[in-house]
Amino acid sequence: MSTVSEPGGIESLYPFLAPAPADREAVFADLCESTRRKADEIVELRRSLVALQGERLVACARELAAGFDAGARLFAFGNGGSSTDAQAVAQLFAHPPEPSRPVPAVPLAQDVALLTALSNDVGYELVFARQLAALGRKGDVAVGLSTSGASANVLNAMGEAARRGMLTVGLVGYDGGPMAQDDRVAYLFVVPSASVHRIQEAQITLCHVLWELTQRALTGEL
Repeated sequence: MSTVSEPGGIESLYPFLAPAPADREAVFADLCESTRRKADEIVELRRSLVALQGERLVACARELAAGFDAGARLFAFGNGGSSTDAQAVAQLFAHPPEPSRPVPAVPLAQDVALLTALSNDVGYELVFARQLAALGRKGDVAVGLSTSGASANVLNAMGEAARRGMLTVGLVGYDGGPMAQDDRVAYLFVVPSASVHRIQEAQITLCHVLWELTQRALTGEL
């Protein structure tokens, strides 16, 4: 049986599955350079977001703080990696490190039974909207994450949240996609990148900055 890798095979995506190369030092140097290049990309992207999104982040944080002072709850949602990030955001707001102030926050993808029931009964495109219809009330906060800005279930949830008078916060990549084409999102933070990896890395940074600013606003420092 031949051990030669087929061009374009799985080894092209996962080089470590291919037979050991003769020049290990060259491969190691390539890996180091690739890592440095990716690190430089995300650092530069994060820095660019300061000028691009700074004022909007401050305004959003102040509105979030006012909402939390009035009893608002935060609902976060997304798909795949964005779902994981949404859960991290909800965890940060609800269970922050001391002495920060916790606020009510719920990730909408945490209940597998509920997600599968809604997907089976009404369709996956409504799994978040239906939850907001049942749980959301005027003044609450909906935080939707999508790298493309085109996820149907996130867009539907944003529409439902807007109809209920909730504060809508969206984090998207590329050029914003469909989420940037209407006014259903009060605060939209676009990460201008074509790399899903860089987008998600920058989005979670934006979420942490937004949380920090919100904490400052809650204490009257902002």
